[in-house]
Amino acid sequence: MDGRRRNPYQLTDETPVYVISVAAQLSGLHPQTLRQYDRLGLVCPDRTAGRGRRYSARDIELLRTVQALSQDEGINLAGIKRIIELENQVTALQQRVAELASAVDGAAAALQAREAQVHASYRRDLVPYQAPQPGSALVVWRPTPKRPLD
Repeated sequence: MDGRRRNPYQLTDETPVYVISVAAQLSGLHPQTLRQYDRLGLVCPDRTAGRGRRYSARDIELLRTVQALSQDEGINLAGIKRIIELENQVTALQQRVAELASAVDGAAAALQAREAQVHASYRRDLVPYQAPQPGSALVVWRPTPKRPLD
């Protein structure tokens, strides 16, 4: 999350507040259709302690999407379930990519800070290395030891 504490009484799109009859009216579907979608795993609302279904605003939107795919596009319920699963997977992967990108940015910033720290610790009396110029040569002379006289 973003580090702030969430108000438990604040309503969000995921807050389950609608009973099945209200959810049916809001989605334009019959309550039995909602029960069937729940059994098939297309739209799975939260449950109360007494096992009653509670739908959120996001569930209502998903019900409308399922209905549109079924009625307008002619996709069967198994196909719709697969589409929903893939969309959920894409969303999860996008969140993971964002997390990893953030981690990479943090690691890059830490690396730059460490590099700057190392550069700041250099001794100033050292002469920087310069590559030899083309055409210049360095000769190292190593005298051979003299042999003792026999």
